Amino acid sequence: MAHRPDETTPLINNQTPRIRNGRLFLAVFSAVLGNFNFGFALVFPSPVIPYLQNDPQLKMDIQQISWFGSIFTIGAAVGGLSAMVLNDRLGRKLSIMLSGMPSVLGLLVMGAAQNFGMLLCGRFLTGIAGGITSGCIPVYVSEISHPSVRGALGSCPQITAVFGSLALYAFGLILPWRWLAVAGEVPVVLMIVLLCFMPTSPRYLIMKGNKSKAVKSLEWLRGPNSDYLTEFDKIERSVNSQGRTQWSDLKTPLYYKPILISVCMRFLQQMTGITPILVYLEPIFQMTAISLKPSYDAALVGVVRLISVSIAASLMDKAGRKALLLTSGFLMYLAMLSMTMYTHRTPCNQGNLTLTEGTSSVHGVAEGPAFYPITLIPLISTMLILFGYAIGWGPITWLLMSEILPLGARGVASGLCVGVSWITAFALTQLFMHVVKAYGLYVPFLFFCIITVVNIIFTAKCVPETKGRTLEEIENYFKTGRSFTILEP
Repeated sequence: MAHRPDETTPLINNQTPRIRNGRLFLAVFSAVLGNFNFGFALVFPSPVIPYLQNDPQLKMDIQQISWFGSIFTIGAAVGGLSAMVLNDRLGRKLSIMLSGMPSVLGLLVMGAAQNFGMLLCGRFLTGIAGGITSGCIPVYVSEISHPSVRGALGSCPQITAVFGSLALYAFGLILPWRWLAVAGEVPVVLMIVLLCFMPTSPRYLIMKGNKSKAVKSLEWLRGPNSDYLTEFDKIERSVNSQGRTQWSDLKTPLYYKPILISVCMRFLQQMTGITPILVYLEPIFQMTAISLKPSYDAALVGVVRLISVSIAASLMDKAGRKALLLTSGFLMYLAMLSMTMYTHRTPCNQGNLTLTEGTSSVHGVAEGPAFYPITLIPLISTMLILFGYAIGWGPITWLLMSEILPLGARGVASGLCVGVSWITAFALTQLFMHVVKAYGLYVPFLFFCIITVVNIIFTAKCVPETKGRTLEEIENYFKTGRSFTILEP
């Protein structure tokens, strides 16, 4: 049990405060396993749709494919709105653990699916789990992290989500689609078990008036020889300065500015088209007739995404959030433009996802046609889209949301952001295949290209730089509008 300083405490302490991050890293790893499963479940249709096209019992038309891809986002919106309540009622850690229940059940239903309705039900349940984790994990990671490593750890949710997607693409090369659902159960169970031994967020405990447990939590995370009591005092002062949040508080810059920035960033993040691109990745490659096998293309893209977010994590606390967002937006603009030009000038099999005569197959999925170098343009463009997204608008949007939202409204506001994000993703994912069939693949990519320009302008004008700042300093910046400082009592 840690003791606060009193009159018996020596005035001179010969021990240099030293932070040990080993336990912090373990706590973050335990939490972001939920993001691994989120990434796994999000792109589940990408390798599965071609399998189902050859299943006489579950074969889908364009309408069913659109619902199979998009219903996950409806569940994610429901989960995100649920996180608004769960974050502040149960706490961040327990909410993350609770997300494991719909995830396990949803994967089980999909693995045993005998009809289209069971597939939709499973996708909806895994979407709920994804929405809860999207609203809770970034907040938990941000609140338990030390400022010196918060940027790198704040990108971990995105890294593990990307790793989950890559794992799905890799398993899709060797496993039948039903076993993909079974494989997704493993990280969920591991997450629940590990989180049983991890601490609750110190900020949440202070907000609930449980100061003794908050001190224990900080000591566990930072180490007994760290200056965790000073950090506790800063957090406590920040929490006490806010009091209980009222609706009238939303009129103050401390609340409305960071909430508006966070909501707009999550909206614009989805408007880049990242969700429909990931969900329909293999069908897109089939429509553009890339010479390589679509499943291999998807796996290559997954590797590029993983490398990209790893680079972003290493640069987060060096280059800064804003520089990476601007670079990300510019790279996505170039890639979307090249994809638009290629698909406009080159005929695509719009909406045709069935096997063609003369192709070989593995597990009933078509191999690619003969090799033509020009067909690598959509593959390279897609890699650049996802590379650009992964170094900026992917991880930093999650990180900034957890950094700039005021503590008093962090639970509700993060749930609102996730809800807006996934409602937007549903609309895009539902409409994507219909627009492609009606007008061509170049139309949605032209729209996404225009959105990336809007993202660049928004970043330059509205997004603050939070590199190296404590959460309390960031809150004071929005409160005063002048500087990143903590007001001393």
